[in-house]
Amino acid sequence: MVLREGGMMGAALEKDDQRLAYALLRMVVGLNLMMHGISRMLAGPGVFASKLVGQFAHAPLPVWSIWGFGMMLPAVEALLGLLLLIGVRTRAALVAGSLLIMVLTFGSALVQDWPAAGLQLTYALVYSALLFLLRYNGWSVDAWMARGDRQAS
Repeated sequence: MVLREGGMMGAALEKDDQRLAYALLRMVVGLNLMMHGISRMLAGPGVFASKLVGQFAHAPLPVWSIWGFGMMLPAVEALLGLLLLIGVRTRAALVAGSLLIMVLTFGSALVQDWPAAGLQLTYALVYSALLFLLRYNGWSVDAWMARGDRQAS
């Protein structure tokens, strides 16, 4: 445990720790999501989609919708993950990631895959926490660009 002196220096160090904690969580979530997408793309464009069609064989959804979703999901995951990893358009990426988790939760519940649905609740909680704590997003491209905008004006 590090003891901090009071006053302005202590407050500045505490704020740095908050920004660091936020950046590390945002980056881990981004890396996780990005690698979901990249690993699925590397396996081949139709491999993941075919697997998804098999998982949803008894769901009341048309095959074409499952196939299409399976084909686009890896690219969406990779893009959103990259945005979160480097902190670009962080708020929009977190909202989009939360909506994606909502769609995935719907699918998991539809096929009664309750372990997956439970895990998705954990992801939803982390996305919500990151969105709630967005004011600590100081170590990101977003913050760097905002500092540049303030200096230019």
